[in-house]
Amino acid sequence: MGKTLIKNAKVVNEGAVMACDILLDGNYIAKIDSSISAVNAKIIDAKGNYVLPGIIDDQVHFREPGLTHKGSIATESRAAVAGGVTTFMEQPNTNPQTTTIEKLEEKFAIAKATAYANYSFLFGGTNDNLEELKKLDKNACSGVKLFLGSSTGNMLVDDEEVIEKIFRNTELVISAHCEDETTIRNNMARYTAEFGDAIPVAYHPSIRSTEACYLSSSRAIALAEKTGARLHVFHLSTGKETGLFRNDIPLKDKKITAEVCVHHLWFSGEDYKEKGTLIKWNPAVKTTADRAQLWDALLDDRIDVIATDHAPHTLEEKDNVYTKAPSGGPLVQHVLPAMLEKVIDGTISIEKMVEKMCHNPAILFQIEKRGYVREGYFADLVIVNTADAWQVSKSNILYKCGWSPFEGQTFKSKISHTFVNGHLAYENGVVSEERNAQRLTFNR
Repeated sequence: MGKTLIKNAKVVNEGAVMACDILLDGNYIAKIDSSISAVNAKIIDAKGNYVLPGIIDDQVHFREPGLTHKGSIATESRAAVAGGVTTFMEQPNTNPQTTTIEKLEEKFAIAKATAYANYSFLFGGTNDNLEELKKLDKNACSGVKLFLGSSTGNMLVDDEEVIEKIFRNTELVISAHCEDETTIRNNMARYTAEFGDAIPVAYHPSIRSTEACYLSSSRAIALAEKTGARLHVFHLSTGKETGLFRNDIPLKDKKITAEVCVHHLWFSGEDYKEKGTLIKWNPAVKTTADRAQLWDALLDDRIDVIATDHAPHTLEEKDNVYTKAPSGGPLVQHVLPAMLEKVIDGTISIEKMVEKMCHNPAILFQIEKRGYVREGYFADLVIVNTADAWQVSKSNILYKCGWSPFEGQTFKSKISHTFVNGHLAYENGVVSEERNAQRLTFNR
């Protein structure tokens, strides 16, 4: 790859914005200084625009193997780099499920051959694979995933004795989907009795309710406190749950952490009327009050990470009655422009946004040499222009499923360049067909 010199950058990193140049040499950031000259370097003029660390998305579903009519590691990671996401952690509810070390390594082999962004995977815990989980090396992958509520792929773990044994028998971060299954089933029975299959989608947050979320997440947290396990609660959706998390200690010292996803920060129950099943997610998008409380918790550091839970389905699958329409939607291409809207309107500072989307995932999962703009770190970088408006349309959507819940939305910010390990993976609307993605390594 040689050398690349980014001139006239406005770097957002570690709580500050700094005007500087950045020299990339091979896979790494070689130098950061106020003014750099380099012989035989390719020059890219950032033109005073922001340069951010590449986004680290700790929760995506890229649907490979087995569900590739919805998306694949190649198609969705290609969309990711167009969206400034340079690292992803993919979930185990594929077909076959990632619940053995053999299947985990098969996924790594697919990613090595096809991924456009850096990659790792979560190993799925089940009611009956504890012995396999015990064999998993703590540096083999990003962590363990437990579905403590059912979702796409039906990987529900509901044996309380097994759950406690998993908590006691891994050093890895346990990332949990928390919704109480009994509560959901009882709610579902009540609404099915009234509406049959054609339940109005606006009742989705009543079925997958605040009570279902809180009961499950509070139980998981109590178990983590009892066992000393390292617990990360995925995709908080309720204001009530935010009271379960702490902000009085540094992230590196937290044993219990939380994530919020862009759709729970952007949409609310009022949007079901327009968007319908396109914004049907598990856990559900809830009230405007819940959304406001999630923002409060994100800004005061009770919530540590912003992610996507990117989970594509075809439009044909989504265009169904409530009981048959799957939950999930595609988000990796649009998470950074969406969050930059919230920077522009003053909801969140760009420094705090970078902390939640870049620094904190690196800290939380102990990722080696990523998540920051630092000399000696991998050159995962994004250049964004916050004054270059564009509208999301089918013509510029890169997801294999071909749609986005943001269609018709005008974003003020556009990504101009994405670097993955020093390679210019995306430039002004064009994804490079050369790939330089790497398997994540960890400092554990």
